[in-house]
Amino acid sequence: MSIILSSLADSSTAVPSPRIQDLPNELRPREKLSRHGAAALDNAELMALFISTGTRGRSAIDIGRDLITRYGSMGALGSLPVSELAKERGLGLAKASKLAAAFELGIRVAREQIREVPLDSPELIHEFFAPQMRHLTQEQVIVAVVDTRLRHIGTNLISVGTVSESVAHPREVLRPVITRGAHGFVLIHNHPSGDPSPSRSDEVVTRRLVEAAKLMQVHFLDHVIIGRPAAGRSPYYSFRESGLLA
Repeated sequence: MSIILSSLADSSTAVPSPRIQDLPNELRPREKLSRHGAAALDNAELMALFISTGTRGRSAIDIGRDLITRYGSMGALGSLPVSELAKERGLGLAKASKLAAAFELGIRVAREQIREVPLDSPELIHEFFAPQMRHLTQEQVIVAVVDTRLRHIGTNLISVGTVSESVAHPREVLRPVITRGAHGFVLIHNHPSGDPSPSRSDEVVTRRLVEAAKLMQVHFLDHVIIGRPAAGRSPYYSFRESGLLA
């Protein structure tokens, strides 16, 4: 009984986290950003600008830091649907929507940057698309279409599958390529398991797309599977790099 009472006593005297408005000016996220730029803020402080207000004993910075700790990274957090994010303590739909909008703006800025660089290597394709795909809990298939200089001119979501499988019919993959009058395309999908090794169905889909692309006279540049980094394996798999897509 004494142990229980002691524990209760400790929790009742715990010092609550200071509110952002109680912090010195130089430690407040908005003031830090104004004086030193956004790069001076850590991820939790940046999130606090969108969360705005905290809860009893927890500041907006604490809420942001707790979310990052729970999900492990900004990428994993950004992949959550708004409905799930809104369930987190201290958020709700309004704050979750602001965070989701911030993550989406980041993705769109990255896509704009792609337009200036030719998508001519699997490393570059992985660099641009992995942040938005490697933490997804379901397989997603997207097609990135390119012009004659291999510069990105658009991305289309083709399908969303289960934890282990998605469907990518050649007709659906080639539709945005044809309608945009594109020179070629890259097929990209993720493996929620984190292992980017191709499945039998991945290989079948790739072979079918090779034939369909030849028929439609468009260039099938690569099929890249996005995984997650792990000891002894690459975080992605490239069919072209592996010699399975000549």
